[in-house]
Order: sequence, then structure tokens, then C-alpha cells
Amino acid sequence: MTLEILSSASLSPVRHGFFTRKGGASSGVFNGLNCGTGSSDQSEIVEINRTRVAQAMDVEELARVHQVHSADVVTVTDASADHGKADAMVTNVPGIALSILTADCQPVLFADRMNGVIGAAHAGWRGALDGVLDATVDGMVALGADRDEIFAVIGPCISQRAYEVGPEFLDAFMTEDTENSRFFGQGQNGRYMFDLPAFGLHRLRETGIGGAEWIRHCTYSDPERFFSYRRATHAQEADYGRLISVIRM
Repeated sequence: MTLEILSSASLSPVRHGFFTRKGGASSGVFNGLNCGTGSSDQSEIVEINRTRVAQAMDVEELARVHQVHSADVVTVTDASADHGKADAMVTNVPGIALSILTADCQPVLFADRMNGVIGAAHAGWRGALDGVLDATVDGMVALGADRDEIFAVIGPCISQRAYEVGPEFLDAFMTEDTENSRFFGQGQNGRYMFDLPAFGLHRLRETGIGGAEWIRHCTYSDPERFFSYRRATHAQEADYGRLISVIRM
């Protein structure tokens, strides 16, 4: 099956893609393009999937980090190096492809086309609240990017209609800024519905970059195309696949 790659004109002509689960070699709950080395899928199958992605991006290897829901950013000069624990990467080296894994969290790809600097971030609620998107922009600027020339695109992630949270979750955001209440809708039984991509867009726009958008695909609501941690949890499945998003100069 052919890989399905979503993209945005906002990042063009920089090569990038938000890969769906279509076109992979995994089976069972991982059926499709599971690129998560931390999943319980067969490691050799995951590597086949990652190789297909690398080939689609015309590179030999995908730069990766061990994602831990932090606000840490690493500068990549060698795709094959061990970049340790972090949740975002930046580079100005032509030919390097930055890859991020998600399964409801926001995959965010960044590009300053004029100055040849790119970035990729894994931004769940914790990372976004702690500043991983802001830190990615700062990392790009440190490599020569112009803040006004940076565009960011949020790929497939969980949408507000599928993201129910408790009052303690709301409290964490209100402690940071009481205006964050606008990202929460009223749910049932004293719970709330959190708008993760709207919060991500807010944080991106606050950095002063040239533009930001969400491509408006909900991972939870489209099981044919996307893996979802929350959907797998609700279905009491043993594990879940990870989607991959990639950008390269």
C-alpha cells in the first residue's frame, strides 16, 4: 500500500510530511505504518516502516530523540547521532531530516525557508504548557532563523471534542495564566473538553513567528488514518502505534 503523506503549503517548498498509518508493514493493533521504536511491535517491522519513511523523504536516516514530554530542544548536525532525551530538534544542515513521533500529541514542523533553518517538536499538553514550542523557535533563531520568517504547522492531533480532562488538568493551566480558561469547554459530570491545537496555536503566535496553522485532522476520530493513545486506552488495547512527522532541508 502506498504511503499517505499530509503536507501544508505554508511550509512549501521545504520537504516535509505528516505520515498517516497507511502503507506500513505492521499488523494487529499496530496495523499500518507504526514508527514507534518504544512500542511492543516487532522491532524489525518498525525499522521497515521507518526505512519506508526515510526513502519517501530521500534520506538514509531520520534524526530522532527520546521523547519525554519536556521542553528540551537539541541542535542536530548529524542525523545518526544519539541525541538523548528531548522533545524538539532544530537544524540548519542541508539533507538532515528531523522526525517526531505522536499518537494524539501535536507534531509541529517549523521552517524558515529564507535562512535555511528547520525544526520539529513533539508538543503534548505538558510540553506545550512548559514551553517546548517557544524553545524550538528560540533554537531556530540561534541558528540564524528570522523570527518573522518562521512558519509552523501543527499536524494530526487529538481535537477538543475527543479530549476530556478533569478539574486538576484545568487547574494546571489556570495556574500558568487565567486566560487559558478559553481553551476549555464544559464537559459532563464536572469535567472539561480541552482544545490542544488551539492552545498550541496560541503559544506559537505568542512567539512572534510569521505564521502558524493546524491542518485540522483529529487522531482520535479517524482510526483508519491515525493511531491514537486515548482511543487505544478506551478500547482497552494492549498498546498503540505511533505516527511519524518529518521535515528536511
